[in-house]
Amino acid sequence: MTETLPAAIAEEMVQLRRHIHAHPELAYEEFATSDLVAGRLAEWGYEVHRGLAGTGVVGTLKLGQGTRRLGIRADMDALPIHEATGLPYASRHAGKMHACGHDGHTAILLAAARCLAQERGFDGTLHLIFQPAEEGLGGARRMVEEGLFEKFPCDAVYALHNMPGFPAGKFGFREGQFTASSDSVMINVVGRGGHGSTPHLAADPIVAAAHIVLALQTIVSRNVDPRDTAVISVGAIHGGDAPNVIPGTVSLRLTVRAYRPETRAMLRERITELVQAQAATLGVRAEVDYHWRYPAVINDAECTGLAREVVRDWLGDGALLQELQPVTGSEDFSFMLERCPGSYLIVGNGEGDTHGTGGCQVHNPGYDFNDAILPVAAGFWIRLARRFLAPKG
Repeated sequence: MTETLPAAIAEEMVQLRRHIHAHPELAYEEFATSDLVAGRLAEWGYEVHRGLAGTGVVGTLKLGQGTRRLGIRADMDALPIHEATGLPYASRHAGKMHACGHDGHTAILLAAARCLAQERGFDGTLHLIFQPAEEGLGGARRMVEEGLFEKFPCDAVYALHNMPGFPAGKFGFREGQFTASSDSVMINVVGRGGHGSTPHLAADPIVAAAHIVLALQTIVSRNVDPRDTAVISVGAIHGGDAPNVIPGTVSLRLTVRAYRPETRAMLRERITELVQAQAATLGVRAEVDYHWRYPAVINDAECTGLAREVVRDWLGDGALLQELQPVTGSEDFSFMLERCPGSYLIVGNGEGDTHGTGGCQVHNPGYDFNDAILPVAAGFWIRLARRFLAPKG
């Protein structure tokens, strides 16, 4: 892999990444991580702002007289997963693990921050955004709502994610829709409990829940354009404790995903209608609690094109993942892209089981970030900042 950082800095940042990995912190609990980030940024000469979304950190470096402003975001939070890698730097906190590579994302941006502060080479304002709570609790949304872009105006904002299953150090870009929206639905089917031997005296919510699960599968097949994509998955059903007792209620938990905003809105309408109609048909009622969560990531074409050209000019076409397809996973960076043009990209984390720990994919107890990609990913941020904030004339 092309060397992109001074060897001493690369090694220091790998060790920093492993320190963060060994001390994971869950959403909105990233106190030690944000202390570490803020301390390093201040040491390197950045103006440091803390407190957005509780544990968020923004480091600002302004050079020259340029008026252009660039934002780069890294997420910091871990997941409630018990690590099973057995690595020397494995999590020291049971039930908490950097199983998505946010430790790597933070170290990548810190590595770039150090080099840009030392070598300078741009004209304008650079905002480095270290975000809490990406994993399900909407840290990006909270930062935006608390004034991120009013306090730190950006002409464009970027973020990256490591991606297992792709060649290490190769970059993937896509204009337009990149990730799906992600919404959650909580359904309570309310009937009338009774003895299992006399079902005619009860109103059985289990039978109704079964019909609802099957009927939900028709929404994607019959209400979504075949050229579009949507997902409705029932991830949990809870009801009853004994084989001879009909319970009074059954709860269902759903995840719902789409690429297009209009499809997302249609899914909410159809799910609510179908669930309540199925329940009524079977003599029970359904309470539908629909949670709008993350919108789809929609990349700006111009910003994405610029980022792709940075890689092509630097490493050539061989460093680009070709014909990258959108994914049905979600990402709360979408809230930043709703307020500011920008682009979300991926960098390959490797195609195999990096450490022989049982799994390469994210959100896996055997996952680990591939340290070999840290220098090239940091090198990309350095070159993007210099290209975007290039002196005029």
